[in-house]
Amino acid sequence: MHRLIAITLGLCALAALATEYRAGPEDYRSYLSRLKAGDRLLLAAGDYTQGLPLHGLEGTAELPVVIEGPADGPRARFLARRGANTVSLINVRHVVIRNLELDGQHLPVDAVKAEGHARFAHFVTLENLYIHDHDASQQNVGISSKCPAFGWVVRGNRIERVGTGMYFGNSNGEAPFVAGLIEHNRVRDTLGYNLQIKHQRSRPAGMPGAGQRHDTVIRRNLFDKSAGGSTGPMARPNVLVGHWPLMGEGAEDRYLIYANLFWQNPTEALFQGEGNVALYNNIFVNHHGPAVRIQPHNDVPRRIDIFQNTVLARDEGIALRRREGQRDGPWRVFNNLVLAATPLLGADPHDNLAGRLHEATRWLLRPVADLARLDLAPRMAYVCDNATSGAGLDEHAEARLDYDGRPRVGCEIGACVRGPCPSPARTFILGLE
Repeated sequence: MHRLIAITLGLCALAALATEYRAGPEDYRSYLSRLKAGDRLLLAAGDYTQGLPLHGLEGTAELPVVIEGPADGPRARFLARRGANTVSLINVRHVVIRNLELDGQHLPVDAVKAEGHARFAHFVTLENLYIHDHDASQQNVGISSKCPAFGWVVRGNRIERVGTGMYFGNSNGEAPFVAGLIEHNRVRDTLGYNLQIKHQRSRPAGMPGAGQRHDTVIRRNLFDKSAGGSTGPMARPNVLVGHWPLMGEGAEDRYLIYANLFWQNPTEALFQGEGNVALYNNIFVNHHGPAVRIQPHNDVPRRIDIFQNTVLARDEGIALRRREGQRDGPWRVFNNLVLAATPLLGADPHDNLAGRLHEATRWLLRPVADLARLDLAPRMAYVCDNATSGAGLDEHAEARLDYDGRPRVGCEIGACVRGPCPSPARTFILGLE
């Protein structure tokens, strides 16, 4: 008890020492080197032309360093400049950045980047950012990490007209992105991926959370590649997730990917994954091609759970492909509603409800509509006939809810258990009203 009181008093003392600074385009950079745990830098509306280099800033879990623009009205707008990423993160910990506009001006730079020469960028929160026009090439990214990154929260951001929306990790597998939370983002009109998380070869010494299993959660996002995507060999899925370390620290980590809306891709699949993936309560709509592909990329699919999704696709609905000689799973694919030319490939059709895409209006309330009017609620309750398929659901967060967060009654098939779906609230949050 005495130790708890001492800790509480210590935190209160630190909070009392924290400072709130107010700055504008002319003087904001003079405050960056002053920021310490608990400090807040409030940026006035206006145009900022000298970037936001955040190097060596360290807050704490209780007292992060916060940099934010106005929550309402005119924004603090950062204009990209040649030769430097706009928000540059090097050796930072417990930093919150929110309520900024990052205008790329079509220049070949990234909007937010944890730089590749940094040793770490841990516990970074990026919230309510409007990132746009970083589209000089597919290699220009809205939010990127190229160094070890643990405990990021990427929430409520709007990312559009960029080369790649979010890209976490490095192409050589040496910059692991661990224990992330990516939620309530709208990512649209990207040349390449809306989101890619790279494979991981190993965990470097000194990463937080050693000795524990970690989940990276991707939930309640809109991933939309209906316009602007690259074609031919440069075409990319909306989302791709790579494998975890094959042995040692991190080998049991998982992706929990749920309650997302994957919308259209004229040149590729909506989702591709390998490693340990749980994919559930999502909506997938691709009138141009395939929806879900679980297949080898830099390694192979390992533990795979795909359940309670609603899938509409011109080509493959859910396809699972093995590398020659690969030992199975565990792979579970069940309680999905899949309407596609090839509804299920490599999965047992008896554990799912499958039909053809042209039958969608018979199964669902309003499947042939734009995003603002889409309603994929079932015309009747589709109840599971396999009582054992729900075993183990509770190890996955919110698995007993539907796409809109409504409780499921017993065993129900598909992402939506009743209408409207998406609900008006979700439609508003996704900016589709």
